[in-house]
Amino acid sequence: MNWPRSSAGLRRTYHGWWVVGACFVIAAFGWGLGLFGASVYLQAITAAQGWPVSQVASAITLLFLVSAAAQRSVARSIARWGPRPVLCCGAVALAAGPCLIGQVSAPWQIYPCFVVLGLGWAILSTTGITTTVAPWFERHQGRSMTLAVMGASLGAIVGVPLLLLALHRLGLGLGLAVAGLASAAVLLPMIGRVMRFRGPAALGLAPDGGIASARDAPATSPVVAGGAQRRLLWSTAMGFALALLVQIGFITHHVVLAAPLLGSAGAGLLVSATGLIAFVGRLVLAAIVDRVDPRRLAVSVLALQAAALLAIACWPVAPVLIGASLAYGYAIGHVTTLGPIVVRREFGAQQFGALYGRVATVIGFTSAFGPALFGLLHDGWGSYRPGLVIASALLVAASLTLLVGGSAEPRQAAGR
Repeated sequence: MNWPRSSAGLRRTYHGWWVVGACFVIAAFGWGLGLFGASVYLQAITAAQGWPVSQVASAITLLFLVSAAAQRSVARSIARWGPRPVLCCGAVALAAGPCLIGQVSAPWQIYPCFVVLGLGWAILSTTGITTTVAPWFERHQGRSMTLAVMGASLGAIVGVPLLLLALHRLGLGLGLAVAGLASAAVLLPMIGRVMRFRGPAALGLAPDGGIASARDAPATSPVVAGGAQRRLLWSTAMGFALALLVQIGFITHHVVLAAPLLGSAGAGLLVSATGLIAFVGRLVLAAIVDRVDPRRLAVSVLALQAAALLAIACWPVAPVLIGASLAYGYAIGHVTTLGPIVVRREFGAQQFGALYGRVATVIGFTSAFGPALFGLLHDGWGSYRPGLVIASALLVAASLTLLVGGSAEPRQAAGR
């Protein structure tokens, strides 16, 4: 990859790439202690306390509901005050959540703990990261967002095994306290140093470091008419909402689903391997995303995920579970990252913050029910198999929603 340099020459790396690097680390901790951590919390709390899976999964659903409710406020707050104070608040909440979860002794206590964690996850997940990165790039808009969110895979590859190891060696309370405090020790100084500027204009630069020529810049800027705009926007929102409803539910229950066939250690390794293949998927995405139609790419990866879940439901044996989990995992990063890229590509930079805030709210509220949905289906049938079939059907519906909604073509701005 060719990394743009600042207009000062080759001696200094464009600060936008430092922002991307910092967001990569933020994503690693955010997904490791937030989304992927939820699977560990579900397994650890139910094993330690003997509470029903559906009860703990409902508390985890509250985490995602809180996150959904905060999405528009996150985007607005970053626009108003800049990323540094907002992301610092998210880092504090992300650290406090696991510390509190480790101290629970009664079922009602898990709910406020996941509210706190939900605030941290809201700020340090896709909306906060992409809103922070968006002003810095034009030519490399897709690549920069993909690389920034790629840290999420590191949260699965490294974060989940380390979290499981900490719980095994130190116990629930001390293990989660160490994890939370470690995240604060890394994130707070880094955010304070790197996020000093709101965008390239503060450094006297244009997006991409001020070196993008007219030949390299996009020739047009998409402007979408009223009816077509609504169709594009809401098909994006609902398509990715259904996809992430399934994805968050599957990730949250992945350890519990895999443990009967692979054991606790084997399930942890499978989650790590799934994160590794998701990382590979994100690398591929970073290489191609600025040259392909992101909506059509999303349709294809959702079809792959639907087939993977159906295979696990139909053939519940270890080899199929491992292979299908890896196939599903390859597309995890695509589903997480392509939503903001579709909005950015179809509506342009100026509308991104406001419009993606709406999309993220719909996605957040819908996907928040993923953990509870999987838990209720599991407890109702005594097995994950029927729920996986339903989840596969939802992914097919999501794919069709994106495909049909994408037939509304944006018209190009005149005179560009």
